[in-house]
Amino acid sequence: MINVVRGCVFGFMLGAMGQLSLAQPDTSWRLAEGSMLVDHVQLTTPKMFVKAGEAYFNKDASWIIFQAVPTPSEGHEPDEFYSMYVAKLDKTGSGRIRGIEAPILVSDPGSANTCGWFHPTLPGVVMFGSTIGKPEDTANPAGYSRDGKKYKWDFPLTMEIVTRTVYQMIDDLDGKAGLLGRQDASEAVPMFERWGYDAEGSYDADGSHVLYTAVNPESGDGDLYMVNVATSKRTALVVEKGYDGGPFFSPDGTKIVYRSDRRGDNMLQVFVSELAFDANGEPTGIKEEYAITANEHVNWCPFWHPSGKFLVYATSEIGHSNYEVFAIEVDLNKPTDELRKVRVTEAEGFDGLPVFSDDGKLMMWTSQRGGATKQGGNASSQIWLARWKGDPFAQEAQP
Repeated sequence: MINVVRGCVFGFMLGAMGQLSLAQPDTSWRLAEGSMLVDHVQLTTPKMFVKAGEAYFNKDASWIIFQAVPTPSEGHEPDEFYSMYVAKLDKTGSGRIRGIEAPILVSDPGSANTCGWFHPTLPGVVMFGSTIGKPEDTANPAGYSRDGKKYKWDFPLTMEIVTRTVYQMIDDLDGKAGLLGRQDASEAVPMFERWGYDAEGSYDADGSHVLYTAVNPESGDGDLYMVNVATSKRTALVVEKGYDGGPFFSPDGTKIVYRSDRRGDNMLQVFVSELAFDANGEPTGIKEEYAITANEHVNWCPFWHPSGKFLVYATSEIGHSNYEVFAIEVDLNKPTDELRKVRVTEAEGFDGLPVFSDDGKLMMWTSQRGGATKQGGNASSQIWLARWKGDPFAQEAQP
């Protein structure tokens, strides 16, 4: 069973690539990636999770939210679907990150979950896609696949965007008392309910709007929508033919980034669109769309650098058995084929779903570089983090 994810082929695009066997993990990537990534740390391991990934930082990069399948006790099978977890980053006295503290489960047992996100202004409040209970359509779920082969992720019809308050994340006693009065303090609660897959959600900078993907249950086509949290007004943003998903607001809130099967060839491409606004500053739709990639490769899970000047994303450009993270500039005055890009990761196997901390000092991503699991010696997808050194397009990355 291949499960759902955001960026969102992660269900995983790892199942998509097949399993990579690594008897002894190669660590030459530390040197190869050193101009941009240093001080690598593996945050999750096969002892914790059969597979883990698509992790995001909270506002001050003290916590992460991620989806994972816990490693079962001996003689038991792994869970069928991803659960959603939060974990506090474990740091030394000097502030160096060395791992995570005990993960906290925030999703309901048996549910399918994907695409977590932290509320930007309410500590302890998280958002993610969830079926809440066991998916009802597991026998023949709608989904996306590339040429009907290995690249596939599902669209459970009961998937909703939910919120949950995690009291362990709240340090302030007054704040804790107020947030524990929320409806979602003890269980995940749908932000809104609509028949069909709704997931891949992210907040804007002040938490007033949520950007997400909705899949039409009849056509299976995914489009991008935005909802005003206070008024529940739903606005269609990208409704072109072809699956559109994995959207994020730009740091300044004037643009969105996403990936799309716009050409209908099952080879995903990255797009950026400028938002249109009314006189009150409320987003009303798309002003103009720009193709950031337009090639023969699968390009997906784009994420903004806090500067807004470039994106990181995963691509099959090196090969379908070795997805790597690239950085690409965002200059809407340049033709697509003139945008500068540079390779970021250099390890064998899957590297993808890259994200930055809000201060741009850390990059976190999902990788198979950690070595073999206990299950047949296959490489395991786990969460990694490293310090980001500087401008990827400078002649020399700055420390």
